Amino acid sequence: MLNVSQHKTALADVNYLVVGLGVTGYSVARYLLGHGYRCRIQDARELTPQLAKLNAEFDAVDFNAGPLNKDLLEWADVLVVSPGLSIQQDAIQQAIDLGKTVVGDIELFARLVDKPVIAITGSNGKSTVTTLVGKMIALDEKAAAVGGNIGIAALDLLEQSPDFYVLELSSYQLETTTSLQPRVAALLNLCEDHLDRYSGYAEYIQAKLRIYDNASVCVSNLDDEVTRHDAGDITFSLNPDSDADFRLLEGDGLWLAHRDEPWINVNDIKLTGRHNWANCLAAMAIAHSVGISRAAIVAAMEAFAGIPHRGQWVAEIDGVEWINDSKATNVGAAQASIEGRERPVILIAGGQSKGADMTVMSETIRQKVKLALLMGEDAYRLQQAWQDATRVERVRDMQEAVKRAHEVASSGDCVLLAPACASFDMYPKFEARGDDFMQRVRELAVD
Repeated sequence: MLNVSQHKTALADVNYLVVGLGVTGYSVARYLLGHGYRCRIQDARELTPQLAKLNAEFDAVDFNAGPLNKDLLEWADVLVVSPGLSIQQDAIQQAIDLGKTVVGDIELFARLVDKPVIAITGSNGKSTVTTLVGKMIALDEKAAAVGGNIGIAALDLLEQSPDFYVLELSSYQLETTTSLQPRVAALLNLCEDHLDRYSGYAEYIQAKLRIYDNASVCVSNLDDEVTRHDAGDITFSLNPDSDADFRLLEGDGLWLAHRDEPWINVNDIKLTGRHNWANCLAAMAIAHSVGISRAAIVAAMEAFAGIPHRGQWVAEIDGVEWINDSKATNVGAAQASIEGRERPVILIAGGQSKGADMTVMSETIRQKVKLALLMGEDAYRLQQAWQDATRVERVRDMQEAVKRAHEVASSGDCVLLAPACASFDMYPKFEARGDDFMQRVRELAVD
């Protein structure tokens, strides 16, 4: 493979077409323009917030509004496609047929990075694990540049000089990445997601498994066979009887352990729920594999309270706990969130189901949920899937959902926003949905 210097030389004599000027596209365009590479930009929209920022930073920005056209495709040598755009669309497939190279921002990053990379993916928990690993590294007095699919875009991280790059990677980003050579690659778990983009679950799995390509160390989930790479994996498991490298250990309580050595009692970590214990075990495995000390790993878990919209505690009102897990945008995440609650659950769910099979949650709903309040585009689909498992009601919006939950909840209950669906039918992003939920709950507290 080419070294970084050779890649930089090879990058210089290329025509780049940045396809899609969202957050990632802006990062790519800013990097290419800032380093003097030939770059044109295309977006279906006439104006984006990122275009104004580029125009303020650079004298000549070649922006093309509207669909990909013949002239742009003929000019381009490389299309850098934003992860939110499917490479299966006709115009991009046409570019591939013409012999054009199609990559994403992570591929460009991979050709330029000169420090060890920790790459983390999974259907659920990847933001939590990525953030936690970064904190473990920092507490060991090393520098971690954390980003990718969360926070700072990967190419922007190159402006830092860390000891490790810690990247959360989505299946969309992995689709267009071939040159990444992670020091550690971790696939946390897999469940049906993004079936509106992929031809089926198998294609989604294959996109996720690409993270192991060229990795020095692979970390997989012993409880999820689909995540396995080979017999040499470092593994984690919630099963105390497993032979995983990092696992739950029983004895005077439950412990997160390295083999037979208990490291921290689950009561001493702020993250709650078994799914978060698995996230902690994964982070332990990743950090330990790159030489981070046990003391730093344990201290990070003791201090880490999670990130917004991911099992976030909002309030306790009249003995009722309110939890914002708006990031639970698929079946697996919502199911794990519900199973992690010790109290009876009043569930707020719904949105765009992305073609997922909601019936797989039925047994969890039956056991844990006393009422499901359903809203959004696919509320009827969720109602059909769950109406035999628990009491179900349809609501118009978040305001009505929170109001109804408050009316029904008793002391000792948990009202949980875990939608199992994307937010785009009602909100621009899952964060906005979570913010709306929290605002409605805080209004209850004031009343």
